[in-house]
Amino acid sequence: MQARINWFFNHKHSIMAEAHDTGKMGEELARAYFESNGYEVLETNWQSNHQEIDIIASKAGTLVIVEVKTRKTSHFGEPETFVNRQKQKMLIKAANHYVISKGVDQAVRFDIVSVLLQGDQHRLNHIEDAFYPY
Repeated sequence: MQARINWFFNHKHSIMAEAHDTGKMGEELARAYFESNGYEVLETNWQSNHQEIDIIASKAGTLVIVEVKTRKTSHFGEPETFVNRQKQKMLIKAANHYVISKGVDQAVRFDIVSVLLQGDQHRLNHIEDAFYPY
């Protein structure tokens, strides 16, 4: 029994580490995408009160709040479908805190970058105005 428990915890740790690595890879690809498309990346992994914004960028007078979702398979749905209502509310709250704390006076847009990693290849989908504050 103890051996099975140890196996579970050891594998859970490696699965979580792999998911973290997958997420970081997606964020790096998204950052490179934004920079190569004329965005100024202002922050990455900006945190406030247990809330995190993956990428904060600016372009043409608009502050862009970006959630990056990365998966290795679309078997359970496209990565962007995992940005649920609760995640949207958290991003809106974090963006509001960022805007106030930095004294930002720009329009704000919420985008999602969906990254599907498949071996050495990847597919990146940038969804502008993915959702709106409500």
